Amino acid sequence: MTRNDIISFCRDFYGTEPDYPWESIPDAFVERHPKNRKWYLLLMSVSPKHLGLEGEKALDIINLKVDPLMAGSLRMSRGIMPAYHMNKEKWISVLLDGSVDDEQIKDLINISYMLTK
Repeated sequence: MTRNDIISFCRDFYGTEPDYPWESIPDAFVERHPKNRKWYLLLMSVSPKHLGLEGEKALDIINLKVDPLMAGSLRMSRGIMPAYHMNKEKWISVLLDGSVDDEQIKDLINISYMLTK
């Protein structure tokens, strides 16, 4: 999925729009619940070295909340790792480089939405 795919999915399924809370990081955004304003998704670009990966080109990732019991098994999957810059027990980072199937990403977004509701 691309950034635009993520935005469209969140708009279509949850009625939310991206919120860009950081002037210093203009390409990073969060998706929030309409009622409680809690984040259920954070999309940002990060250096591969921050994720323990090789390379120089920044990678798009999304951070999503998951049940801690699921987190360990999910992180064993290609393209899913401990959350960058968030609670690693309850959040994961998902690479948006094609290594994770779009349907799985949508399922994980839904889980995060439900857990932060």
